[in-house]
Amino acid sequence: MSQDNRAIFEEEHNVFRENFRRFCEEEIVPYQEKWLEQGIVDREIWEKAGENGFLAPNVDEEYGGLSLDDFRYSQIMIEELAHIGESGFALGLHNDVIAPYLTAYANEEQKSRWLPGVCSGETILAIAMTEPDTGSDLQAIKSKLEDKGDHYILNGSKTYISNGIISDLVVVVAKAPEGITLVCVPRGAEGFNRGRNLKKMGMKSQDTAELFFENVVVPKTDVLGQPGQGFIYLMQKLAQERLVTALGAIGGSHFAFNETLKFVKERTAFGKPIGKFQNTRFKMAEMKTEITIGQVFVDSLVMKLSEGKLAPDEASMAKWWCTDLYNRVVDQGVQFHGGAGYMMEYPIARAYVDARITPIFAGTNEIMKEIIGRGLGL
Repeated sequence: MSQDNRAIFEEEHNVFRENFRRFCEEEIVPYQEKWLEQGIVDREIWEKAGENGFLAPNVDEEYGGLSLDDFRYSQIMIEELAHIGESGFALGLHNDVIAPYLTAYANEEQKSRWLPGVCSGETILAIAMTEPDTGSDLQAIKSKLEDKGDHYILNGSKTYISNGIISDLVVVVAKAPEGITLVCVPRGAEGFNRGRNLKKMGMKSQDTAELFFENVVVPKTDVLGQPGQGFIYLMQKLAQERLVTALGAIGGSHFAFNETLKFVKERTAFGKPIGKFQNTRFKMAEMKTEITIGQVFVDSLVMKLSEGKLAPDEASMAKWWCTDLYNRVVDQGVQFHGGAGYMMEYPIARAYVDARITPIFAGTNEIMKEIIGRGLGL
């Protein structure tokens, strides 16, 4: 299945894809090696993305967005970044995981204050859920908000936070007297400190950090939505986050498959390209088939999301199945590359280590199966 001109896309989407693909080739590809070495992308890429309308395009024009309330534009950007093997520029996290909390739950004053920067690239977003002792079990978080009348005092720590170093506004999940609550903490708030840029197995240009909050004053005007409603808000947005993960995994599968296809056509053994051996042909045929099936499935879910009909169990199915497929594809790709597949100069090696986190983040695949099973009444 071709990535371009699929049935779900219309002419304006294809034009948008061409523009974003050109942006990737001109503004991202030349800097990928540099970003990998420094362990973080340059802020300039966020500003350039904002100038070109690629940041939170669904936000209303009055706040600096394009009013493109169509998730297919986000899908295109997630796919195109995957197709160049770019895992450091966390556009999907900013656009499709965190910004939706602001557009859905922020009041008018907060939107006027935060969204223009979100759309321009001046305000890079992060969300702080995971704690040192708490992963998928959000009910067990220990970060606390102490009510002081017109403000809260925030204490706690978070870890494995994507965009942890580069972010300017962090949506923090903490327990208030009313229950789990979302608050927005800006860069520079007194008592808010960032730990080291964590050294990960893969996704090395995507900055991931520990965050520490020590007696941070959080004005009530920086509470997102209603106090005590945070868990409900998180549950309402997690399905979209899981679809974003699935889209990235299918895009990554296409990338790894194409890199492997090029290699098996060129690499020879015993006098012929290794792609001519039956085992190679059959394995490549199997991968192509599964990637095509996955693409059709996630395309159907994108349309359901746009119609407001995406079910949590469907998003969980897509998240676990696509990320599992991604890891199988990169593993087979490394095998077909032979010794070259173990060398980081080959894109398949980077794809291999980048892929490993995908069955873990956005809820582990074991949790996804629990959600699906509960939906069956089991």
